[in-house]
Amino acid sequence: MNQSALEFCPVPQEQQPEYEYQQLQDSWFLCWPTLPPQVYLKKILCLGLGLLAIAAPIAAASFPPTEAPLHFILSSLGGSGFLTTLFLLRLYLGWSYLRDRLYQAKISYEESGWYDGQIWEKPQSMLNRDRLIVTYEIQPILWRLQKTFLYLGILGIVGSIIWLVF
Repeated sequence: MNQSALEFCPVPQEQQPEYEYQQLQDSWFLCWPTLPPQVYLKKILCLGLGLLAIAAPIAAASFPPTEAPLHFILSSLGGSGFLTTLFLLRLYLGWSYLRDRLYQAKISYEESGWYDGQIWEKPQSMLNRDRLIVTYEIQPILWRLQKTFLYLGILGIVGSIIWLVF
């Protein structure tokens, strides 16, 4: 944020949407959707495989791999997919919260504690800038996450059909 904007903005810096945006971009986990597509996919696949290590023993308790290998594999993958979806949901909620904060004309903030909430109306120039950030930076991130949810949902449906058929 430029210096002139800081001079008239009463919102503490750590509560300003632009600062929150920078924090998300710098975050180890929340920055994943901003990465190049191949890196993003690699991280999601690694997360899914790591979660498979948690889901497989749980699935083995219900479907012993030697007696029901297909059901064991499908339930392991389903559990891993479900857990991966929860992590992706956390990503989506963080970015959608930021989208809402940037898009709104008024910012709610706390000056020194929970009891003194204030609302500040953004000047038109700041509102225009924030809405451009939403349109060109945040919305593509949310679309990428929505596509990821779609692909995970398709995989879940395919797994369910295979489960029912076999």
